Amino acid sequence: MYSFFNNGFLAADKTFIHVSDLATQRGYGIFDFLKTVKGKPLFFEDYLDRFYRSAKFMQLSISLSREELKKIINELVDKNSLPNSGIKLILTGGYSTDGYELTTPNLIITQHLLTMPSQEYLENGIKIITHEYVRDLPRVKSINYMMGVWLQKAVKEQHAADVLYHMNGQVSEFPRCNIFIVREDGVVVTPADRVLHGITRKNILSLSGEPYTIREGAVSIEDVLKAKEVFLTSTTKRIVPIVKVNDSVIGTGRPGPVAQRLLNDLMKLESDC
Repeated sequence: MYSFFNNGFLAADKTFIHVSDLATQRGYGIFDFLKTVKGKPLFFEDYLDRFYRSAKFMQLSISLSREELKKIINELVDKNSLPNSGIKLILTGGYSTDGYELTTPNLIITQHLLTMPSQEYLENGIKIITHEYVRDLPRVKSINYMMGVWLQKAVKEQHAADVLYHMNGQVSEFPRCNIFIVREDGVVVTPADRVLHGITRKNILSLSGEPYTIREGAVSIEDVLKAKEVFLTSTTKRIVPIVKVNDSVIGTGRPGPVAQRLLNDLMKLESDC
């Protein structure tokens, strides 16, 4: 397996950054993650848009043009002969002499086998727990997942699959996923504020129309508990139904028809991409 590091390809097990990098010293950096199917990156432009947008906000320069970056990613896929995979792009704060000042960023691109949700998750749904927290700079896909990692012990202890962030009664997102609810009136809503704009989230919003209205808006904890259906979305999970939040059962306690239909529509978008 190969990775890309700054100016060239290296064996994946030989790709390292120095301890002076701000990613190590301060957890400063961004990343993005996209999926390839049959060797083709899906929704390529959307992921690159977000990667360049995050870099600009975090004052990290990318020395490569979009076309150069696309060429390198495609070459990495070819070199690794891994047509169905996940591609991770990481841009760090760079090697800092004082461990605080930004310097020339390091660009790392890796490729991995991709595991999609099990059939059990899709057929039975999952349980989630909640935690009061809002990510720093939620519109940026930063490498700082400290809270999400720290909460893994609580997630496992409560036999849950993930943790939903909320603040002052308003929900936002999961550490790695967005949330959607299906209200009693059938309208599908995803939180508008304090969230990362996921690419799968964007694709689900694009499906608004007959037979469903899908939109952004405020979503409270109470809205989640009263919803007919709740589901999460992400690149690696597509759509996974949520049937229990803490100790409260959602809807009938089984995955609902809206999530299943939207999953089918999303998979069609992928096949047409």
